Amino acid sequence: MANNHKSEIKIDIELDENRIPEKLRWTAKDGGVENEETKAMLLSVWNSKNKESLRIDLWTKDMPVDEMKIFFHQTLVAMSDTFYRATQDEKMSATMKDFCDYFAEKLELKQK
Repeated sequence: MANNHKSEIKIDIELDENRIPEKLRWTAKDGGVENEETKAMLLSVWNSKNKESLRIDLWTKDMPVDEMKIFFHQTLVAMSDTFYRATQDEKMSATMKDFCDYFAEKLELKQK
């Protein structure tokens, strides 16, 4: 019989009276993360039965807009890397990277 391992990722959200996130913390013990504070998170899961993605997008009300722009850029770059690893589609991955460069340029995220 195979020796299965179970892993857990936990997200704690502290809300204000209007149910707006004030604090976000996450734990992934297998990754060495315990009750780590964060300002934003994006989580996507795939529902194979309905062929649709479901998502949770959260950020604290004190997340600075300039940091949110950087967060989105880094997330888009990571998604293009993940897309390549999952599909081996070099052409589309390169197209996605081109968009990431365009995104960074338009938001003036790249250092000159």
